[in-house]
Amino acid sequence: FSERKFNQSLNNAGLKESVVGIETVQIFQMEERETARYSSRIMNAFLSTLAIAKARGAFMAGTQSLGYLAMGLILYVGAGQVLDGSFTGGQLSAFLLYTVMVTGSLMGLAGVWTNLQRAVGASVRIFDILNEAPTIADPENPEVLLHPQGHITFENVHFAYPTRADVPVLRGVDFEIHPGETVALVGSSGAGKSTIAALLQRFYDPSEGRILLDGHALPSLALDSLRGEIAMVHQDPILFSGSLAENIAYGREDASLADIQNAARMAQLDGFIASLPEQYESSVGERGVKLSGGQRQRIAIARALLANPQIVILDEATSHLDAANEEAVQHALDSVMATTTTLVIAHRLSTIRNADRILVLDAGRLVEEGNHETLLATGGIYAELIATQARAHSNPSISA
Repeated sequence: FSERKFNQSLNNAGLKESVVGIETVQIFQMEERETARYSSRIMNAFLSTLAIAKARGAFMAGTQSLGYLAMGLILYVGAGQVLDGSFTGGQLSAFLLYTVMVTGSLMGLAGVWTNLQRAVGASVRIFDILNEAPTIADPENPEVLLHPQGHITFENVHFAYPTRADVPVLRGVDFEIHPGETVALVGSSGAGKSTIAALLQRFYDPSEGRILLDGHALPSLALDSLRGEIAMVHQDPILFSGSLAENIAYGREDASLADIQNAARMAQLDGFIASLPEQYESSVGERGVKLSGGQRQRIAIARALLANPQIVILDEATSHLDAANEEAVQHALDSVMATTTTLVIAHRLSTIRNADRILVLDAGRLVEEGNHETLLATGGIYAELIATQARAHSNPSISA
């Protein structure tokens, strides 16, 4: 049964992927392949279910046959005793009635046992997950950040993801970010930029070294206290089914409508929302499917602004915006960045020129550090990245 449920989950996952990615399926003309793959999985699930049905039918048929056999045996033996006078017809009828009642109960018990086995098979995987001890949890006596400042320190941090323990991602990273400072992380894909953000939010713990926030080692802090001071804007933000207001206020359930409207105004969303019939009560659809990429990104920015955190992590937070909206939203972000510690993960290098400091990562190591002008003058990896991107976009002014 567990295997059948697992197969069913694969079928559902494959179907969902095909439906969500229907544009990709159609553009590559893979409709027949996806149909055949889903049909194959459905057939496997059908055969598994058929085998279970046969086993269940054999079990039920066996128990019923035994019950009827017992009744026939009782009738045969009882009839002989009635004929020789040692047993009356009434006694035989009563005994036969009791037998029918007991047999019916046993047959019902067999059905209960079958359903119980189905429930056990379905719950095994659930209890396996529930019994799994989280690797990231609060310590026995967690500390709470009473007056957070946003002072971040990485001390000789080494890290490899648990699923690829033999592939180091960070190799002895050391840096410090002072309260209110804006620091950008730059490097090629796989250099470790997003990993640093994940470690700071304590989704993982370093393999070696320490990460400190306001002098406190992250494992000593209560997770609510730590993550309550951090807001992150992803390049492809996640929205939840519900209204615009619910998604903007996701990090602050006590936010008033005026607070939500102010955050939307700062994120340059108010004009778009005003054009909708239901305005702030408009549905965003599953995962924000009713909105464009830029609109989803601005909602994520408004969500971060409303949360009023001490630390803001921006993972290419304006990548889906056009030039006019990007400039307007950047002004809003600048006002927030002026009072918070900000970590900017940059892919478009033009977005981090005004950072207080730029940290350049290469193969998990911190290889350069400085501001835009200083790093350009050194002619190192940062200057090469600037030049490469300038050539790719045919825009030499980026490196000016």
